[in-house]
Amino acid sequence: MELVIRNLHAQVEDQEIIRGLNLTISTGEIHAIMGPNGTGKSTLAAVIMGNPRYQVTEGEILLNGEDVLQMSVDERSRKGIFLAMQYPNEIPGITNADFIKSAMQARLKEGEYVSLFKFVKEMDHAVQDLKMNPNLPHRYVNEGFSGGEKKRNEILQMKMLKPSFALLDEIDSGLDVDALKIVGENVNQMRSDTFGALVITHYQRLLDYITVDVVHIMINGQIVKSGGKELIERVDLEGYDWIKQEMGIEEDVEPKRTIVLGTCGARKEK
Repeated sequence: MELVIRNLHAQVEDQEIIRGLNLTISTGEIHAIMGPNGTGKSTLAAVIMGNPRYQVTEGEILLNGEDVLQMSVDERSRKGIFLAMQYPNEIPGITNADFIKSAMQARLKEGEYVSLFKFVKEMDHAVQDLKMNPNLPHRYVNEGFSGGEKKRNEILQMKMLKPSFALLDEIDSGLDVDALKIVGENVNQMRSDTFGALVITHYQRLLDYITVDVVHIMINGQIVKSGGKELIERVDLEGYDWIKQEMGIEEDVEPKRTIVLGTCGARKEK
């Protein structure tokens, strides 16, 4: 399968954030996007998933030739696109087990049902893989979870839903070294001919544990450079100024506004 993005332009409140972005990801591949703050990385994930706050003004997103932009958010999910959010929301009153089982059921054809025995077995195994508290299936979704627990819970959902394409939006933020290793290894374990991922991150440390095939550098709403692991290492040492100089990129002087992601991601102050 392929997720193809061509000449994508997207804006919020008349401010253009994505400015002619092109990207193709196939199942069996893991891509990483890095770039300075405010360059549009999280916006890209939100647009692909269908956050209504963002308006696509030009371009297309295709999933195996189908027009993603014409799909509702739940249809995009049922077609196999998954978003691990940077700031997962709490959902009081709904247990993790019920939430994930309902999401799995929604992806099945009419007349098909999730096997309870198989579900419990897979859930227990995934919880063990992520070294999570064994009582997690009985807790309300993200309620009272630490930042690290919320991030692991996003990966738990991914492991259970088995999407075709996962958008992992800064899943490393808030994780200590041990949790980072666990999350990275679990993403790596998902690699297969039926799974592809786009990992959005600021730091090399997550990519020490995830084997990526292609690294993209995003600046001013565009992918300006792609390469291999050597890009990660150079960015870690030198930052992004050398890329701006090499590509002749001028600083974006348009004032940045704080963007609230709404239901696709909302940061809660402590």
